[in-house]
Formats: sequence, structure tokens, C-alpha cells
Amino acid sequence: MLLTYKMPAEPTSRRIAVWRRLKGMGAVYLQNGVCVLPKSADHVRRLKMLENEIAGADGESVILETVALDRAQEEKVVARFKADRDEAYVEFIDKCDDFEREVAKEIAASHYTYAELEENDVDLKKLQGWLVKIEKLDFYGGDRAEEARARLKGCETVLDDYARRVFDANHENE
Repeated sequence: MLLTYKMPAEPTSRRIAVWRRLKGMGAVYLQNGVCVLPKSADHVRRLKMLENEIAGADGESVILETVALDRAQEEKVVARFKADRDEAYVEFIDKCDDFEREVAKEIAASHYTYAELEENDVDLKKLQGWLVKIEKLDFYGGDRAEEARARLKGCETVLDDYARRVFDANHENE
């Protein structure tokens, strides 16, 4: 699916809202106001809703079903989708590093409290939810997907170890 759109310069908040919605769907921009998405019933429905929103903001849009001219052109577009997802996976992996460093800092300080465990558990749940969102938009299997899943498993293991230490420190395992 290809969406091309043009919106008035002001207010910028409307243009930004459209851009955010499209990026949230996993769209890849080929240039300003021109983006593509794999065809699915969900994308068709959401693009039609977006078309109405753009029209309501005195903008113009066209939605087309497209086919690449040849395999090389298709591969260029797929590479863009994969690069966007890999960028998201890299950011996710960096946050996994931060999570593991934070837990290691608590262990080094022998800071074994339920409050800290709960805080880290909330952070892990955020990581889990974030990865689900990235994977939902990974239409073509980003190169860093497996690494991201492995890193999340590592974070889960780190938190399980920390939880055991908290329980031991508070005599819960006796």
C-alpha cells in the first residue's frame, strides 16, 4: 500500500500526529508525504481512517495498491523496512544493557529490597511490551530480531537471579 499526502503547514501538530500514526503502523517513508506499508486488512482500514483525518485537516491524500517494478525495487523497499526495525531493535538492546547494569548495581551494593525488585519487575515488563510492539511491525524479519529476543531472555534471567537474592536476604526461602 502506498499513501501520498499533503497537509497545510499550520498547525504543525496535525502533520506530526499523522506522521506518528504512520510510524506507529510501521510505515516507511520514501520521501516527505509518501510512505508504504504491506497490504493487510488492518492497514487498509487504518489508512482509510487516516485519509478522513487528513481531509478533515484540509489536506489531500491518495491511497494506492502498488507493485514493485522488479525484484530489485522490491528489495530496496524491504531493506528500508528491515533497517527501520533493526534501528528499533538496536535501541531495545541498548535498554536491555541499561536494565542489566541497573540490576548489577543493586547486587554490587547488596541492595535486596522488595521495592527495588518491584521497580525492576516493572522495567522488565516495559521491555517485554516494547519488544512485542517492535515485532508486530517487523513485517520482513529484521536482522537483529533474534538478538533482541535473546537479550530479553537474558534480562529475565538476571531479574530471576535478583529476585532469588532478594528472597534469600529477606529469609523467604527458608
